[in-house]
Amino acid sequence: MPNLTREQILARKTGKGVATLPDGSTVAIRALTRDEVLEAQEGGRSTGERDNFIVATGMTDPQLSVDDVAAWAAAGGAGDLVAVSDAIAEISGLKPSAAKEATKSTPRRR
Repeated sequence: MPNLTREQILARKTGKGVATLPDGSTVAIRALTRDEVLEAQEGGRSTGERDNFIVATGMTDPQLSVDDVAAWAAAGGAGDLVAVSDAIAEISGLKPSAAKEATKSTPRRR
């Protein structure tokens, strides 16, 4: 496979997908950018605040603010947010298994 050009690298977009909630309903999501992942990790956020940021940033339809996601977390079942957060982490390459999969698909140099 040939190397990407500068233009191709700068034109790359984040992945998109769908998260399925425990009741079968769905929401549209996208992968987080590296800058968004770094932003989620900074500022001494609690785990809940970080997760709310990830869901608010990665969920595209419907779009919710961090405050909306916090209200959803306080009122809804935990499974809803876990499903969305996990799906965003998966397409963003943040799941622990992502490193293993990347290693499997990358040819070894000799």
